[in-house]
Amino acid sequence: MKVLVINTPVKKSLSADALVAAVYHQFLKIPDPRKLPKTAPISFTDVLMSGLAVFSLKFPSLLKYDQYRDILDGNLQTLYHTSRPPSDTYLRERLDELNPSFIRPAFKKIFAELQRGKCLEEFEFLEGHYLLALDGTGEFSSS
Repeated sequence: MKVLVINTPVKKSLSADALVAAVYHQFLKIPDPRKLPKTAPISFTDVLMSGLAVFSLKFPSLLKYDQYRDILDGNLQTLYHTSRPPSDTYLRERLDELNPSFIRPAFKKIFAELQRGKCLEEFEFLEGHYLLALDGTGEFSSS
């Protein structure tokens, strides 16, 4: 196994905290599909950020996330800016209503930061296109 050691200091805008904060600020702009009042017990931003936490903390299932939700509550607040993390059922129900196109600006923001920080230069392959191997489409799904 080859280990790649990078001696370049990480720019502040590319730290995990900065990238999560950038996603959070993009998620704040996404309208709640249910049009719930601002006083709803769990904000739609909390739902979105909790969904991000499920993936980035590599929970194998939403049920496993739910089992650890109370234990992680303080960390979810600190790391993912959630006020009230939802249960797995509530998370699934609310995310099912979201048009995926609303997530695109958050992706574009992170992608722009990575480009600006020159993190993607090594992946440039052909005429300014990037070659990346990504898979996550089958990890979680819901009807």
